[in-house]
Amino acid sequence: MTRRVRLGDGIEITFAGGERFVLDGSGAGDTTLVSHAHGDHHARASEIVASDLTAALIATRRSSADPTAVDHPAVELFPAGHVAGSRAMGLTDPDTGRRYLYTGDCSTRDRFHLDGFDPVDADVLVLETTYGTPEYRLPPTEESVAAIQSWLAETMDRPVILFGYALGRAQKLQRILADSPRERVFVTDAIANCSEVIEAHRDVTFPGQRYGPDAELGAGDALVCSGSPRSPWVESLVEARDAVTAGFSGWAVDDSFVYRRGYDEGFVLSDHCDFDELGSVVEAVDPEQVYTQHGFADEFANYVATELGYPAQALKENQATLGDF
Repeated sequence: MTRRVRLGDGIEITFAGGERFVLDGSGAGDTTLVSHAHGDHHARASEIVASDLTAALIATRRSSADPTAVDHPAVELFPAGHVAGSRAMGLTDPDTGRRYLYTGDCSTRDRFHLDGFDPVDADVLVLETTYGTPEYRLPPTEESVAAIQSWLAETMDRPVILFGYALGRAQKLQRILADSPRERVFVTDAIANCSEVIEAHRDVTFPGQRYGPDAELGAGDALVCSGSPRSPWVESLVEARDAVTAGFSGWAVDDSFVYRRGYDEGFVLSDHCDFDELGSVVEAVDPEQVYTQHGFADEFANYVATELGYPAQALKENQATLGDF
């Protein structure tokens, strides 16, 4: 029996006629698909099935040749709600009519400049399960933003350093800061580069000037950066300017988040579906088979099979047959 969906260097989907698609990886295939421009998802291929914005973001984030976004007659792209340019991908086998849906990283919540993922029907669902256990039930985005805004106002006597991925979380923090009392917002070059590409492709603007050696953080200022609060330059900046650090993630539902990561404060702000939203995606797609990958893949596959009643398996790297499960 030929295995149509497997995990190798990326997710591999093989049609009945033998055509092989590699999704979010660099494995050998006939066609490479890229859901979004985070570094752990995009491949080195020169031609990719992806949104134009994803291709442009990859080009600004890597030093090799710029990729070209192309179409494929068997592939349809849907907004995935994860980061700007992210896409879920529907693949239809022309020989069998079998429909595959690969979510990539996804979020069903509308927020800021992003439309949430609207699931579509498919026979086979390949679902990311970053927050695939019940303890990861996240508060509404509006509730999190209100808490962040209150904290930004309460700490106006000190500069703040906000940490988020250069693509994704950082732009949302820039939007939050635009509605805060903080008039001076700085961003690192990596964040500015991503924000400028998004602004060129979408009707959205992100506040913030590039942070350089001449900038001096003072009371009421904000710096958005990626990386770790434990890095030497951040630690020296915190000490010199009496700055407060904050991290933003779905993992912040766990009280240990701030201590493990080294932040002064932590807030729940996620670009992924939480546990309940993942279940809703499965029910909306109503597939014959669910494959889970990333995060709590085993736990969520068990939940889908036992509680939702759908056949489900966690993908394991380089499995060759169903018997390997």
